[in-house]
Amino acid sequence: MNTASIGGDGASAEKTSDEAAGPRWLTDREQRVWQAFIQATMLLEDHLDRQLQRDAGMPHLYYALLVQLSRAPRRRMRMTELARGAKITRSRLSHAIARLEKNGWVRREECPSDKRGQNAFLTDEGFEVLKRSAPGHVEAVRQALFDRLTPEQVDRLGEVMRVVADGLEPSDPNADLPWLR
Repeated sequence: MNTASIGGDGASAEKTSDEAAGPRWLTDREQRVWQAFIQATMLLEDHLDRQLQRDAGMPHLYYALLVQLSRAPRRRMRMTELARGAKITRSRLSHAIARLEKNGWVRREECPSDKRGQNAFLTDEGFEVLKRSAPGHVEAVRQALFDRLTPEQVDRLGEVMRVVADGLEPSDPNADLPWLR
């Protein structure tokens, strides 16, 4: 369920002193913002997935992994760092890398500094696929997001998303984060 509260009559946000220890329900204003956020993020992800599937034969996640590898030194990254950058579990990354390997776009290599670790390497073929896919993907992002916003709104959106992302990525090394699972 994509709601952070139930109801909608506005009364759910008001509390008596007896309810102070209960849930902090969203106000009507917060509920409208939350629903707009959920709808926008789901529609945007679907829009980008469909564009990349149509034009490049891959989901958005795979494209994001190829981008990360393309920016890494020598187009290589440790699998754990790749999972951290994508904000996904190691299991999900392993599945994605297996599919990318099957396409010949990525190759796994032993990590020379840690025999237990592995690196993912973006192959020349994967880099070419990324170069061919990038223009259409950038245009889809522009049309879906940036063309709809003023420069000031772009700045505000960036500030807000950075605050949210920073707040959700704890510095505690024992935190339950996706790439540690």
